[in-house]
Amino acid sequence: MATTRNRPSENSAAQVSRRAALLSLAAITITPSSLVAQSSEIWSVGDAHEALQADLIRMIDIRSRAEWTKTGVAEKAWPISLHEARFSERLFAARTLADGRPIALICATGGRSGSVMRSLRQANYRGFIDVSEGILGSTRGPGWIASGLPIVEIEAALSVLPAQLA
Repeated sequence: MATTRNRPSENSAAQVSRRAALLSLAAITITPSSLVAQSSEIWSVGDAHEALQADLIRMIDIRSRAEWTKTGVAEKAWPISLHEARFSERLFAARTLADGRPIALICATGGRSGSVMRSLRQANYRGFIDVSEGILGSTRGPGWIASGLPIVEIEAALSVLPAQLA
C-alpha cells in the first residue's frame, strides 16, 4: 500500500496561507470599531462620538440655527448651517482646519448630510463622512440624542467655533 505525502513546498504553502488567514482574523477581531468605520463613508453616531473624543475626525452640524436652538449641538461639532451663506466656503475651510482628519457631516435625520455627501462624491471630493443617524435618529439608528451622547447649547458651540468658520 502506497502512502501519499505532500511535497514540502505544498505543506509550507498551506501553513503560510493558514497563518495569514488567522492573523487577518485576529487583526479584525481586535480592531476598534471607529477604525473599521473609517473605511466607510457612513458612520453610526457611536463611531463618530468615539472618533471625536480621540481627535480622529472633525464634525460639522449642518442643520439650521432654529434646530440648533431647539436641540443643542453635538459636543465638539462645529455648527455650520447648510442654510446660510458661504456654506461651501466654510465647509472647505473646515476641511483645511481639520489638518488631514476626515470631516463628518450630521443633520437631523441623515437626509441633508446624505445629499451633501452625494454632491461631494460626484465632484470627487474625499475625506467626508455621513453620520446618517443624525441628531434625531433615522432608519439607520436612534441618533445622537437618543443614544445619550453629549449635547451643548448653541451659544457654547458657537463660542468655540474657529474664527475662519464664523
